[in-house]
Amino acid sequence: MALYTWSGYTERGKVTHGMMDAVSLREAKLKLRSQGVFVSEINEEEAASQTSIVKDISLKRFLGRVKLEDLTVMTRQLSTLVGASIPLVEALSALYEQTESPAMKKTVAQVRDSVNEGLSFADALSRHKRIFSDLYINMVRSGEASGALDVVLLRLAEFLEGQHRLRAKVGAALIYPLVLLCVSGFVLFYLLTAVVPKVVGMFENMGQKLPLPTRILIGVSDFLGATWWILASLLIVAIVLFMRWKKTERGALRFDRFRMNVPIYGAVYRKVSVARFARTLGTLLSSGVPIIESMKIVRTVVQNKVMEASIEESTGEVMEGSSIAAPLKKSGVFPPIIIHMISTGEKSGTLEEMLIKAADAYEEDVETAVAGLTSVLEPFMIVIMGAIVGSIVLAILLPMLEMSTIVR
Repeated sequence: MALYTWSGYTERGKVTHGMMDAVSLREAKLKLRSQGVFVSEINEEEAASQTSIVKDISLKRFLGRVKLEDLTVMTRQLSTLVGASIPLVEALSALYEQTESPAMKKTVAQVRDSVNEGLSFADALSRHKRIFSDLYINMVRSGEASGALDVVLLRLAEFLEGQHRLRAKVGAALIYPLVLLCVSGFVLFYLLTAVVPKVVGMFENMGQKLPLPTRILIGVSDFLGATWWILASLLIVAIVLFMRWKKTERGALRFDRFRMNVPIYGAVYRKVSVARFARTLGTLLSSGVPIIESMKIVRTVVQNKVMEASIEESTGEVMEGSSIAAPLKKSGVFPPIIIHMISTGEKSGTLEEMLIKAADAYEEDVETAVAGLTSVLEPFMIVIMGAIVGSIVLAILLPMLEMSTIVR
């Protein structure tokens, strides 16, 4: 299938252009004619250009999905255009013209062509699940059904912005400790394998009995110098095996349960998962998505296997007529406060508002907890690093002090 760029006129005489896939030039022209476009120029993209696009999209797949900020900006812009009563196809054409990401640009063009062919916007998006999640697609479907697509897109944009903001704050708070840990590990390895052998070698040649700390340091240095490649290989194998184990259903469940029970970190991880659950469910319900469908979507978004199992079990009980709070409480996974807020929301008919408030509270707790954790972790790591380096320096200085005593 080839890629074609085209330009032409609509039935109203408006200039339009875009990009589309087709088996042949004739099929591309027929496709455009069926969409009411009178083609003035159509060209097949050169092989180099196509290869570049394919490579770019393949790279995007390798690195992950389209950047969250690109998707957020596109959603907010589309909400503004649709809210201004601009037809959806024209709004998508405007987005195509101003989108810079090649992968997103091609996706917008394909979605626009699908809508032109008669598909609903949600169905067109569902052809690109690598980019648009079930949450995104179902909210758009709900917005189309209710006639409030611009409002739903605005909520989606706010939801995506909130997720990106939380992720960025947590990531920024953890960057410095991670960088410090990596630099410290590299410095220690270099000291033990390159610097220490040269410094202490002169003591061994003198035939002097070395102090115990110096002998231990020499032993560690010799061990690392001789077996570092074995240790590195074992570490790589262990990481690969761990990642494969974590991808299994049983492994992922055990690992998430372990993470939730780790001191200090476990509390932060649990709050992140609860905040994601509350924010997603509240956003879906406020957009008109049915409760059962919302819970099924939340189960795939929460990214915590323990909570996924709890939500799946709760969904079954809700389908049988139970409230949401009762099965969630019975699972013992969710904190009492979130259960209480859900129960209050169900009784008062303000479940969506209570969930959003709970998400706001937990996200603030996450930011505070991460900031506090990093403020404690940074000096702790500096003290540990100082103690290790100090021990190395002491082990090197002790023989020198003994030599100076003997000379006197």
